Amino acid sequence: MSVPHAPDPHRSRSAAVVVGVDGSVGSERAVRWAASVAVRRGRRLVLVHALDIDPSHDALTDPDALAIRSVRDRGVERLLSAAAIARRVEPDVVIDTALLDGGAAPALIGYSPTAHLLVLGATGTGGATTHLGSILLAVTGHAEGAVVVVRDSEFSRRDDGTGPVVVGIDADHRGGLASYRAVEAAFAEASERGCPLIAVHAWSDLPFGELDEAVEDETPPETEAAALALLGEGLAPWREKYPEVTVEQHVYRCGARHHLLMWSKTAQLLVVGARGRGGFPGLPLGSTANAMIQRAHCPVLVAHDH
Repeated sequence: MSVPHAPDPHRSRSAAVVVGVDGSVGSERAVRWAASVAVRRGRRLVLVHALDIDPSHDALTDPDALAIRSVRDRGVERLLSAAAIARRVEPDVVIDTALLDGGAAPALIGYSPTAHLLVLGATGTGGATTHLGSILLAVTGHAEGAVVVVRDSEFSRRDDGTGPVVVGIDADHRGGLASYRAVEAAFAEASERGCPLIAVHAWSDLPFGELDEAVEDETPPETEAAALALLGEGLAPWREKYPEVTVEQHVYRCGARHHLLMWSKTAQLLVVGARGRGGFPGLPLGSTANAMIQRAHCPVLVAHDH
């Protein structure tokens, strides 16, 4: 496999770090994370707040004009507050703001084709009680390029270059690597951050259960060696393109989601494809990506294939 060198709009010098702003604690956390990334990479930070107002409404003539103006004023306040938060973290950050009508999901998805990263905040402690919200799920499922979900776990201690970038890698039906964009994004992020890359692959779709640790201990060495060789062969072109990135390979018999969650406890960023073996045509996100944005212990980058 060769690594294509076609121009990538997400990595052009004009591509900005775009973050959704809604005034929540999760949004503020996302703004801080995005501001630091923007400054480190010499990119603009674009703060986007979308109003749930039909753009055909006229604030001057609509019978509910007062209510519409109040919503717009609140949107402006949220953008100003987000800009202040970003400047407290990074005084030199270059900020643009956008106040848009028509709903948050369409507005953010509309920015995604040319964004360097599209950043969203999430709240909740994970598991079945987490409510990510329709906007976050719509954007992570349908945006183009890379969407980063900044969760509410304590990750800042690992965001200084000491933690690795971790990528979950599937195999396709021919035995090669699936999620081309996830591999590409993971190597690029590790290179930008100057940190190691951990490539994680489970060669079975079986879930991780109580007996799986013992089963993995009993896996024939030749089976593990074959899986490592397959993974190494698939990663070889990326190692050549990014020789500065140190790569570790870890293969498991099963339980991809379980192992990625474990690795996320020490990672500064977890990268997954939007749809892997667990994804089905017509669904916006694969099961692995969905599980990671709900439960991972670090920010999660969801890489789309377009």
